[in-house]
Amino acid sequence: MTAILSNLQAVHSAIAQAAQLARRDAASIALLAVSKTVSDGRVREAYAAGQRVFGENYLQEALDKMAALRDLPLEWHFIGPVQSNKTRAIAENFSWVHSVDRLKIAERLSAQRPPALPALNLCLQVNVSGEDSKSGVAPQQALALARTISALPHLKLRGLMAIPAPVDTLAAQRQPFARLRELMQQMNAPQDNTPGLQLDTLSMGMTHDLTAAIVEGATIVRVGTAIFGRRNYGEHK
Repeated sequence: MTAILSNLQAVHSAIAQAAQLARRDAASIALLAVSKTVSDGRVREAYAAGQRVFGENYLQEALDKMAALRDLPLEWHFIGPVQSNKTRAIAENFSWVHSVDRLKIAERLSAQRPPALPALNLCLQVNVSGEDSKSGVAPQQALALARTISALPHLKLRGLMAIPAPVDTLAAQRQPFARLRELMQQMNAPQDNTPGLQLDTLSMGMTHDLTAAIVEGATIVRVGTAIFGRRNYGEHK
């Protein structure tokens, strides 16, 4: 058994245990393997172990990896900050973008998504912890932005994403995830004769806070270190 296969089995076990704690079906929680800085050979190894969905933060690294792995039926999610000069390549090559927090970026992705491809799935990144250093729309501005984005062609707004400030206890970890879940519930509720948004995705939780995220309703968890080990930022080259 390879290390990556063993690690994937351990992550799936952790997801199942957290789902049982939350009285949820583990099948309702998707595992996104965060493969930034990971070589294409190790992604291929993860594919052989059953993983099909991968998340990348750095565009050029991701494009190189996609080219090397084009023989495999992989689904690619972009989870890093989106710069305006990178939107075309992202729109053309990814199935999901988790990190949209500005209308300008969404408009560019909409305009540059090839019509022959399915709609690009989006998550709106929300700064639930209020950190100055973190990307994300403020929670109080999220609904208006989400409604505007949901009307753009060639995009499908699926839900919300967050990267909360790291904390140590399960109770403290749960708080920002609960806020994100409550925000999505508010967005899905009709208001002032306006239909609610039909969001179905909460992209939240990583290696260190996976259990808290699942207890609070995560539908996608983004796990890298627990699958691939400590990152080597020169590995993918």
